This record gives sequence, C-alpha cells and structure tokens, in this order.
Amino acid sequence: MIIDFRSDTVTKPTPAMKEAMMNAPVGDDVFGEDPSINELQNLAAEMFGMEAALFCPSGTMTNQIAIKCHTQPGDEVICDENAHVYQYEGGGIAFNSGASVKLLPGDLGRITAGQVLSVINPDDVHRAHSSLVCLENTSNRGGGSCYDYEEIKRIQKVCKDNNLKFHLDGARLFNALVLKNETPKQYGELFDSISICLSKSLGCPVGSLLLGKKDFIKKAKRVRKVFGGGMRQAGFLAAAGMYALKNNINRLSEDHAHARQIAEAISKKVFVKKILPVETNIIIFELNDSVSAPALVTKLKEHNILGYAISSSRVRLVIHLDISKEMVDKTITTFKTL
Repeated sequence: MIIDFRSDTVTKPTPAMKEAMMNAPVGDDVFGEDPSINELQNLAAEMFGMEAALFCPSGTMTNQIAIKCHTQPGDEVICDENAHVYQYEGGGIAFNSGASVKLLPGDLGRITAGQVLSVINPDDVHRAHSSLVCLENTSNRGGGSCYDYEEIKRIQKVCKDNNLKFHLDGARLFNALVLKNETPKQYGELFDSISICLSKSLGCPVGSLLLGKKDFIKKAKRVRKVFGGGMRQAGFLAAAGMYALKNNINRLSEDHAHARQIAEAISKKVFVKKILPVETNIIIFELNDSVSAPALVTKLKEHNILGYAISSSRVRLVIHLDISKEMVDKTITTFKTL
C-alpha cells in the first residue's frame, strides 16, 4: 500500500466519477457546443453568484488568464511573497502579461488591507501602474492557512477605492469554505475574478474554472485560445467537475480531521523544530539541523509513505480523498517509530 501525501493533485477518479465521465454528452467546446462544459460553467457561475465561467486545463492557466485580462504591460501586480501566482507559475506574470510584481511579507501567505494600501504606487510616470491584487485562499506555502473574510472585505474596499482589480486564486477555496462555514456567493460578491481548481481536493483528473462577469469571460476565452487552452470534446472532463462540485465538497472536513491527527503525531517528534498551524488539509513542518527534509522524505519512502521536501528543512504532507483512515493510522504509527 502506497500512501501518497505529495499533493492533493495525485487523486484518482472514483468509480462514480468515471461513470459520470463515460456518460457525458460532448461537443466542440471551441465552438461553444459542448453541453457538459456549458453545464459545468453555468453550475459554477451560479454557485458563486457570478455571471459566467470558463473551463480551462489548469489552475495556472486560469490564474494567468485572469492576470492577462486585468493588466497591461508595465503594470504591477500586488500579492504575497509566497503566492502561487509568483512562486509556481513559471514566471508567467512577466512572460504572459509583461507585468511586474510587488511582493508583500504576509502572515502564512495572507496579506492585509493595510499592507496593500501602503504599496499602491502613486500616479507617477516613473512608477509601475498598480492595477491588480491577487489573494490565495487557502495558502499552499502557508500550510493551508485561510483568510479571515472580514480582512478580505477590507482589502476589497482598498481595491475599489483605488481602482484596482481583485483576483482570487481559489485553488483550494472549498477547503476554506468548509472550515469557515462560508459560502461561494460570499466570495463572488467581493472578487472581480475567481479561479477554482477541480483537480486537487475535489478529486478530478483535470481542470479549473475561471469566474467573472460576462465581458471578462469573453475576453478570457480569447486569451485561453492564445495560450493554447481551447479544448474540443472536453465534456468528459467537465462531467468529472460537475460530479465533484455536487458530491466532493462536504467531505473535505474529513481531510482536515486527518491532517490534524497526523500533525499531532509529528509535533511530538524531537527532530521537528516547528509545525505550521494546521487549518485545512496541508501539513508543513520544519526539521532540526540534525536531519534534512530530503533525508526524511527518503526515510518515509522506505515505509511506502510519499512526502514532499519543499526546502532543505521543510516537509509538506497533503491530505486528500484517496487517503483512508487506515493510511492515516499507519502514518501515525510510522512517525512514532522514527
């Protein structure tokens, strides 16, 4: 039995999801004729109370399309220094949009309205034009940390008062919604655009959605084509997304509980210097100088447990729907023996 904690992207479609995929009606989506994709887009837009949605191959693509649509070359994007759009999207902000980035030192990946306000550039030809603020909820490098909704509202007001667009990288947004007992429509009211990922904790094989106003999504569809993201009979994939949105959200609380159980066992080990607060499905812990993260990952692999060294001293474990109670128990037992 292999226990794979490297990411929640490693999930496999369940039999029920596969059945939904196999029975999906399809058409040519570039012509707007795939009924399953159209249904998924309408479902997601309705969930968030937004006008329209666009199905894309990946969360990186939905984020990069949003940034491209919201900015002009020479603009500046404001985000946390650990944001996925900066750290893990191949320099796409510069490459795709010709924009620069203002990085803020947030708290576990979360920035504040005060920080945003303090770095908005004046209307000065010598300075980049501040045009977009990007948040990530939950924060990957922040250990699955969640924003306080009231702080998001304050940031949104700063954006509105200063004519900045507001984008949410909601790759794991449903984890935050379940934990905080919040609704998608609360977020749809605040953001100009939202990206949600279907292939992480929701368990789909492929796909993300970009949400926004109709004119924004019309522009986004053109950018998606330029980026090479126009798919044809992708309704088979969209059917997996519809199944996930209807069946795999509420169960995320199980992943959160499993993460807390494993984190408690890890925190008791003498070779662990500290562990980031575990709110959702991500565990990040830092090791003492006596052991390196790659060495510990190698040791865990000997027990058929796969982890991920995100630095020389930090290990990340991510819980997902393919992690059973039996796997959690074995992982806890294994850590006790290390």
